[in-house]
Amino acid sequence: MTSKDAEATNRAERERAAEKSASVSPLHAVEVSDSGIQVKRAEAAVSELLAALGRDVSDPNLQETPRRVVASFVEQLTPREFSMTTFANDDGYDELVLVRDIPFHSLCEHHLLPFRGVAHVGYLPGDRIVGISKLARTVELFSRDLQVQERLTKQIADYLEDKLQPRGVGVVLEAEHMCMTLRGAQAAGSITTTSTFKGALTKDSALRRRFLPALGDLTA
Repeated sequence: MTSKDAEATNRAERERAAEKSASVSPLHAVEVSDSGIQVKRAEAAVSELLAALGRDVSDPNLQETPRRVVASFVEQLTPREFSMTTFANDDGYDELVLVRDIPFHSLCEHHLLPFRGVAHVGYLPGDRIVGISKLARTVELFSRDLQVQERLTKQIADYLEDKLQPRGVGVVLEAEHMCMTLRGAQAAGSITTTSTFKGALTKDSALRRRFLPALGDLTA
C-alpha cells in the first residue's frame, strides 16, 4: 500500500468515526441529572457493558435493565441538600451530644458495589447546638457519592467542625463492604470500623468510648 493509499484509508476511517459520533451525540447530550449524570449516555454505556459481558440486550428481560441500573445510580449518587439549622447554646450545655446507629449506605469507588452500616456521630457544643436530625442528614450528604469509608468518616467530621465550631467532634462508622463479602475474600459478615475525633475528643478516651464499646481497647 502506498503512502497515498494509507492516507486515504485513514481519512475514510476518521470520517466514518465522525459520522458514528454525530449519530450518537444527541443521545448523549440530553437528560442530565441534578448530580451531573448524563442519563441517556449512561444507559447506552450499561447496554454496551451488558453486550460486552455476552448478554443479549434485545432479550425482553434485559431491555429495561439499562434504565433501571442508571436510575439506581442516580438515586445513590445524588445528595439531598439541606440547611444546617443551628441554635444559640443559651443554657451553656457542655456535655456530649451523641446520635448512634444512623443507617447509611454508599458506593465503593473501586468496585461500584455498596457498603452499608451505621454511623455514630457526636459533638461537644460550643456557642451553637444543632437540630439532631441534621447529624443524620450530614451522614447522608457525603454518603451519596463514590466513596471509601476512611474519606467518608473524615468528611462528616470536617463538615460538622466547620458548620458548628464545636469544642470537639467524633464520627465512627461501622460498615459491611459488598466488594469484600460478595467477591474477592468473600468474608461474609465482616465489619470495617473507622473513626475520626477532633478537638477535646482527641484527648478524652472516656468520651470516645461512649461512641462504641469496641473503641474501649483502642482509646484506653
